[in-house]
Amino acid sequence: MRKPNFPHPSMLWIYGLIGAFIIGWYLMDDTAGSPVQSDWGTVERMVVQGEVERIEVVNRDQAQVFLKEGVGEHYRSDAERKEFRRMPESGVQLVFNIGSVDAFREDLRAAEEASGHTVPVVYKNKTNDWTNLLVNFLPWVLIIGVWFFIMRSMSRGGGAGGGGIMNVGKARAQVFDKDNSKRVTFKDVAGLEEAKVEVMEIVDFLKKADKYRELGAKIPKGALLVGPPGTGKTLLAKAVAGEANVPFLSISGSDFVEMFVGVGASRVRDLFEQAKQKAPCIVFIDEIDAIGRARGKNAGFSGNDERENTLNQLLTEMDGFQTNAGVIVLAATNRADILDKALMRAGRFDRQIEVGLPDVKEREEIFNVHLRPLKLDPQLDRSFLARQTPGFSGADIANVCNEAALIAARNNKKCVSKEDFLAAIDRIIGGLERKNKIITDEEKRVIAYHEAGHATVSWILENASPLIKVTIIPRGKALGAAWYLPEERQITTREQMMDELAATLAGRVSEQLTFGHVSTGALNDLERVTKQAYAMVAYYGMSEKVGTLSFYDSTGQSDMALTKPYSELTAQEIDAEAKRVIEQAYAMADKVLRKHAKGVKELAELLLAREVVFTEDVERIFGKRKKDIERERREAEAKAAETACETTDTAAGEESRTPADPQPETSTAESHA
Repeated sequence: MRKPNFPHPSMLWIYGLIGAFIIGWYLMDDTAGSPVQSDWGTVERMVVQGEVERIEVVNRDQAQVFLKEGVGEHYRSDAERKEFRRMPESGVQLVFNIGSVDAFREDLRAAEEASGHTVPVVYKNKTNDWTNLLVNFLPWVLIIGVWFFIMRSMSRGGGAGGGGIMNVGKARAQVFDKDNSKRVTFKDVAGLEEAKVEVMEIVDFLKKADKYRELGAKIPKGALLVGPPGTGKTLLAKAVAGEANVPFLSISGSDFVEMFVGVGASRVRDLFEQAKQKAPCIVFIDEIDAIGRARGKNAGFSGNDERENTLNQLLTEMDGFQTNAGVIVLAATNRADILDKALMRAGRFDRQIEVGLPDVKEREEIFNVHLRPLKLDPQLDRSFLARQTPGFSGADIANVCNEAALIAARNNKKCVSKEDFLAAIDRIIGGLERKNKIITDEEKRVIAYHEAGHATVSWILENASPLIKVTIIPRGKALGAAWYLPEERQITTREQMMDELAATLAGRVSEQLTFGHVSTGALNDLERVTKQAYAMVAYYGMSEKVGTLSFYDSTGQSDMALTKPYSELTAQEIDAEAKRVIEQAYAMADKVLRKHAKGVKELAELLLAREVVFTEDVERIFGKRKKDIERERREAEAKAAETACETTDTAAGEESRTPADPQPETSTAESHA
């Protein structure tokens, strides 16, 4: 038989029962000894009738009436005077307030003369002992109670990560021991092959330290993981700790920053003290730029800045008089250019490990990791997804997979298909479709010709990025968009940049040629073109007039400079050259659109009819691109050459299998010999 689950009694229940009992006793007790509140008119009649024994005036404002023996019982049993039922049998039986003592004396004297009875009056001054006690002792009780509460909180907050006041200088580092069930290894990290090779030395040293010590080698004390956000720097650091099978202390750079003076430095000391106790171990400081910014470059001009004190303590702990044997420091940042030079020197962070954006092969591996929990279409080509996401980081790819699953579930599908992934990529890049946005027919026509201009020039020019699709459906803040698939190249030539500028300006040119006026829809295009043109002139040295000069500051200190690194004359030349580059790109786009005006019109009308146009439609209108034709020609030649080689090899094989002419036995024996 199942026992009933009664709640466990607590002290609060007991206190509640006691309080309820006291309140009930007070309400139900008819013989309570509290005097009845009355007035002078009632007391005056009692004085006239000779029923009052004496009156005491307390604190000159309250009169307490004592009745003669037996009078109280008479009033208690009076059925008409119900207010007297609770009158005490003895002691103070009635009380009333008086305005002034003199007026009360006159009224009482008049009543005594009318009745012939004399009532003694006694004057007293009384103080409330409980009130005085509370006034005197309540502040001390509150102070002691608050102090007791703080001490209790401090005792509960023990440990390095406690939130007590006494632990404010403790480092709030998360510790991952080798027995942790959530241990991460290199198998969980897709891509980053070159970065893995760099950090494998650290892992190998922690596993086989004696091999290195015998040769007198020293492992780097620190390694800095540098790369764009979302590329897996933190995950790689966890994998290092998991592979090395050693404790791993993780903390963020912002955890050292506190409003209290000296707390940051204290936390740095405590962090390395914990690391020494667990040595050999790895200390990982994420977003180290929060405390590692170059000294003297902070927003505040104070020489005693708290952040600088924290950085100084970190520099001392990493390579000071104290020895931190067995403690390896890993740090991650995407702003290595602003870090202090003393922090980057050998002996602290001996090496920088570049964790860049994944290439197409690494993206396919990352997709394989994030596609494991999804129910996928068997026909899904994972290499196609990798090719469709150039420039995506590992975090972006994870977001694509999750967004595709959400889209498939929203459409009540049984599995996630290729269309869902393409829709997820479009949503991440361009934003959510806004089909209900109110756009007039005239505006839609301008948008269609604008996007048709982009698509035409990018398709015709040889070095522009190949087109994937064009749409006039609003997404996010954009009223229309064209999707391209840029080549994954490490360097870019001037011709390639000029073709891209022309393709970007083609929307504005198409509006000008078609309608004879321009609109504000090209704002984003003009912004990108202007930045690119100035970069070509001032950074990449692609202007003959300005020359092969670069004013790019890779150290990141240019934001603190009060003057430009060039003269006013050079600034005017840069402005003029940037304008000339944009005008040249504008002329290229104008030439292409005038030459293919019929195709632009056909593509724009198709956009107005279908709202979305794909590569196949653009290829049908303008034909194949020069690059595609050249690539197909090279592939055909390579295939023909390969076929010719196979044919030659086959012929040679057939010849070797042809039986030889009969030979004499002696000749055969000689050949075998």
